[in-house]
Amino acid sequence: MTRTRQLHLGAFMRPVSLHTGAWRFPGAWPDANFNFAHIKRLAQTLEAARFDAFFMADHLAVLNMPVQALRRSHTATSFEPFTLLSALAAVTEKIGLVATASTTFDAPYHVARRFASLDHLSGGRAGWNLVTTSNPDAALNFGLEEHMEHDDRYRRAREFFDVVTGLWDSWDDDAFVRDVESGDYFDPAKLHVLAHRGEHLSVRGPLNIARPPQGWPVVVQAGSSEAGRQLAAQTAEAVFTAQPNLEAGKRFYADVKAQLEPLGRARDHLKILPGAFVVVGDSLDEAREKRALLDTFVHYDSGIASLSIALGHDASGFDPDGPLPEIPESNASQSARQRIVDWAREEGLTVRQLAQRVGGYSGLQMVGTAKSIADEMEQWLVEEGSDGFNIMFPFLPQGLDDFTAKVVPELQRRGIFRREYTGSTLREHLGLPRPANRFFPAR
Repeated sequence: MTRTRQLHLGAFMRPVSLHTGAWRFPGAWPDANFNFAHIKRLAQTLEAARFDAFFMADHLAVLNMPVQALRRSHTATSFEPFTLLSALAAVTEKIGLVATASTTFDAPYHVARRFASLDHLSGGRAGWNLVTTSNPDAALNFGLEEHMEHDDRYRRAREFFDVVTGLWDSWDDDAFVRDVESGDYFDPAKLHVLAHRGEHLSVRGPLNIARPPQGWPVVVQAGSSEAGRQLAAQTAEAVFTAQPNLEAGKRFYADVKAQLEPLGRARDHLKILPGAFVVVGDSLDEAREKRALLDTFVHYDSGIASLSIALGHDASGFDPDGPLPEIPESNASQSARQRIVDWAREEGLTVRQLAQRVGGYSGLQMVGTAKSIADEMEQWLVEEGSDGFNIMFPFLPQGLDDFTAKVVPELQRRGIFRREYTGSTLREHLGLPRPANRFFPAR
């Protein structure tokens, strides 16, 4: 195989594991999702393994499932992403720090200011995961009686991106002269007032913080619907996507990359990183046994609640041992919903079987030895199914330790993953250019 390209690896760390039974696995840290000492240790281990980024999703609703299911969830309490990543910035040196911020339920001035601050505090390691928030229960926490329509959310998100990046460009890079003799702290000619008025947003600006070290923190996007792909092609520099297999990954990769050239963007300036749930064993049988044991810790209450969220429809009244009935469309994530409906139809799964799969983890899975997992990752890279992966660990700390101690060295031996960081910013890790300031082009 030709090995000219390098894998990029992010670590999906909020929740620390997406698997509902992760906290119950033998030897796991039950409180790993809300214990700073544990999270610090995990972040430093990932940095020692030379991961590109530590990625935090965010959830804006707790009461999004029945209490009988919620009582079994290790995600009911989690740190607010910016607070945690700011703390981690002080105990790490190189690894990127990516947080989710919603374009539906937050204000662009807040988002621009927080990410600019994190970029300065971390020395240029911040990334913004731009999401529209698919969970309709979140609307109830922000003064709304119902969720904004799917397409409206994406139109607002596109405008939101323009405002946030415009605010990051408020100041020229050398605007702060701090001339003690003249008494000039900054040069007014190098300050721009955004004065944005659009369909959804009105923001005067400028931002009250200097331009971020990276110019802009890296912009990440996580939608896979048609609207999500269009938004990614227009705005994102990395895409965290959910693709169930290599063929689906290749189609997604080709579609999104093909949209870049008409927009004047280079193909390599957007990295596609599907989520991969990885279980490592010293043999294939051992890895499968770990995965099977993990799934035994998924309670049906949790599984059916997870299925309801994914479908955007209450599934608690369905016959557990019957087929999945017809599901009306909703404002939930459309790509995730369709994937689950397709599984049920194509594989003949009962509601119970579907609930266990969704309640555990239902996306791309790599279960095997360090060699077989490296083989699979290399195939995705070479056949252009991805530029790397956002790794999801089955249980903590052992699942993360297994990957960093066994899979990473195998990838390094093949020459497809770095042995050392060659830069200090997230943009440098990902091979992304620093964006020019739209208001103060280089002179």
